[in-house]
Amino acid sequence: MALFMINRYLGEEEDSESSRESRSRALLAKLQEQVKAREQQSVSNTADEDEDHQGEKEQKKRKRERQETEGVQRKAKKSENVKKTNLDNEAASSTKKKKKHKTLSNENESVNTGNNDLDHEKSVEITVTSESDPEESKKTEKSVDLQIGQFQAEAETNTSQTAFHILGGFKEKTVQKVRRVLPQWLAQPDVIQRDMKNNLIPISQVPGICPTLLKKLQANGIQSFFPVQAEVIPAVLDSVSSGLLLGPGGYRPRDICVSAPTGSGKTLAFVIPVVQALSKRVVREIRALAVLPTKELAQQVSKVFSSYTEGSSLKVVMIAGQKSFAAERAALSENRGGVSHSLADIVVATPGRLVDHINKNNNFSLHHLRFLIIDEADRMIDGMHQSWLSQVTKAVYRSPVDTQTSFFRRIVPGPITVASLSPPQIPLQKLLFSATLTQNPEKLQLLDLHQPRLFSSTHSCSETSTQSQDTFNFPQGLSEYYVSCTLSNKPLIILHFLLRLKFSPALCFTNSREGAHRLYLLVKLFGGVEVAEFSSRLSPSERQKTLKDFEQGKIPLLISTDAAARGIDINSVKCVINYDAPQYIRTYIHRVGRTARAGKAGSAFTFLLKVQETRFLKMVSDAGSPGIKRQLVQPESLKGMEARYEQTLAELGKAVKEEKARKRF
Repeated sequence: MALFMINRYLGEEEDSESSRESRSRALLAKLQEQVKAREQQSVSNTADEDEDHQGEKEQKKRKRERQETEGVQRKAKKSENVKKTNLDNEAASSTKKKKKHKTLSNENESVNTGNNDLDHEKSVEITVTSESDPEESKKTEKSVDLQIGQFQAEAETNTSQTAFHILGGFKEKTVQKVRRVLPQWLAQPDVIQRDMKNNLIPISQVPGICPTLLKKLQANGIQSFFPVQAEVIPAVLDSVSSGLLLGPGGYRPRDICVSAPTGSGKTLAFVIPVVQALSKRVVREIRALAVLPTKELAQQVSKVFSSYTEGSSLKVVMIAGQKSFAAERAALSENRGGVSHSLADIVVATPGRLVDHINKNNNFSLHHLRFLIIDEADRMIDGMHQSWLSQVTKAVYRSPVDTQTSFFRRIVPGPITVASLSPPQIPLQKLLFSATLTQNPEKLQLLDLHQPRLFSSTHSCSETSTQSQDTFNFPQGLSEYYVSCTLSNKPLIILHFLLRLKFSPALCFTNSREGAHRLYLLVKLFGGVEVAEFSSRLSPSERQKTLKDFEQGKIPLLISTDAAARGIDINSVKCVINYDAPQYIRTYIHRVGRTARAGKAGSAFTFLLKVQETRFLKMVSDAGSPGIKRQLVQPESLKGMEARYEQTLAELGKAVKEEKARKRF
């Protein structure tokens, strides 16, 4: 590299072949002068040394002189041979590169070995390529010496760094998939039979149910239990076999989790054992609290509780915001003689209204709570940001105002000791129910479960499951279909289903209340079918009336948001239409679960755009769907409605503008 830089500086690459010979002869004479000058300088520097040393140095100088002379002669011969052979420029250029490489390798070898003689010879060879000008020659010598010094420094640096490892290229490592290891109670649940029709159990064969409830079951037309009811009811009754104060063997009872398909009878699975356990109570206190995500679900569960407590001393109160706060407070408690007395044994509540009573109603006491029922548990876990569960726990273990009148105490559960069992305290048992109960231990940890026991009809639970998505149960009588469509023909397809294929009664879901309202207006303006909407745009009384009319068959099409997707039991639904494809598998399962309930048959249709098909079909398949088929809609079948549809779109635009104008005023 140094030689190349020197030659480039001197312009050797641009010289012609004829000028090289004359330059070599001129430099040869110059070299001889330099040798003589260095010899005289060396003699003057060694004048003060011993004669023996002088002799040795003179011999070395002579030897160096001979070597330098031989080197110059060799170079002269080489230049003459180059001229005689008349090689072309390319051959001369390649020969020049080889000479440079050889000279540089000799130079590096000399530096590494530290041989002064070879270093001197190398410097002589390099100076041969310099110009005949004396000043230029001096500059060349200085640059050569500088380059040699740099090579020596680099060589020393490379030698000193040989102890360090030089890192090479990095290969991409294959990362092994992490296997999901579930807790024992999740990995090995108590399995519930999925086939409801062929596994019905007569109510008389289920142990532990009192005769009074058996008569009420028969009066309500129930002769057999579904598998989930036959498994869960005895388990809850067994936890109160020693009374409300103690669990089996005197220990705290285990919490119970139930994961079963929609329409499998989960509500009755906790109503029957709770009513029977509380039927022996003496003093009226809030001993059972059922928390549900929506008002409609709370009303439905409250209705079931009331039907099985009718004729007994048990009282059911619902606090879901359908009444004023003062009316709910009056229904929960009353003051007699300056002392507050509870008027409720069972409270059915929504999270928001429940928190209001805990914080604002001083007479609302959960000190005697025995059962905490969490329905639609997966949605309640997702809504834990309201901190309703932590506030319930604080209210349960809060010291009563008058501790002298309270024989029993409540303390936060801890290690079992003699002091913790005397005096006894009422244990708090959690009962969780959901069709899509998560298997994520981190989310379930938020519920602070005590030695939970899981009842599940999902057979894919394994201790080393590697699935990234939970597997759920689909209703047994459900038939699933998807319809490929575009944004422009989606309304036409749903009109085709209702007017020509007579898919009614049908429950249609959208992803937003604005979408539900717009589709409702479109179908209403098109005509030919009675339609209603169900969303938060309506008041609670309006929603209740709409659901009642739909269940009685007065409305063949109900367009709804996901407000009606969870838990609402509408027996008349034969068809579910997902006008907007759900983004999450849990939403899909709860939507299609509004049909094919209690072992009956039902159909579900999902409208999919082209970009949605791959992701949606994979999501449904991974969740354990038995199979979703494609429903073809021929374009010819929609042509007869296109003219009327275009006219309806224009009317829809005017209707939307009028509504916005009314809202402004």
